[in-house]
Amino acid sequence: MGRMDSAVTAGVELRGAGWLCIGLGGGLFGFGLALSGMVRPEVVLDFLMFRDLGLLLVLGGAALTAMLAFRLAPRLLPRPLLGGWFHAHPARIDRRSMLGAALFGIGWGISGVCPAPAIAGLGAGDWPLLWSAAGLFLGAWIQGRWFARSG
Repeated sequence: MGRMDSAVTAGVELRGAGWLCIGLGGGLFGFGLALSGMVRPEVVLDFLMFRDLGLLLVLGGAALTAMLAFRLAPRLLPRPLLGGWFHAHPARIDRRSMLGAALFGIGWGISGVCPAPAIAGLGAGDWPLLWSAAGLFLGAWIQGRWFARSG
């Protein structure tokens, strides 16, 4: 990646329109998280402790939207809107994946903070989430530095 206005992501070179779509999609996602209350750790902890199951509607809506997009887009479009091609990524469920999922779940359960809502919460002015965001970035850096798969 040489210039700031162009980047290669998943084999697709992004330019102005791609960055605009990413920004709009991220903004819409963050707005939805804030609107649903997922940016407030106490709401998430109430959900995880089965005291308030309102976030099931958010989860169900997200799962349904993703399922429809992944099933219908390849049938309705000749190729993705921003270039590239439609393809499936193979899932690998191994010891490392299970350990990572367990660590993610434990961290989420203890803090009530998931990565996307933590970052969206910063945008909503919940500054104590800076600690959670710092932990997220540190964990991602450690994983990439010492535990990333090769190939």
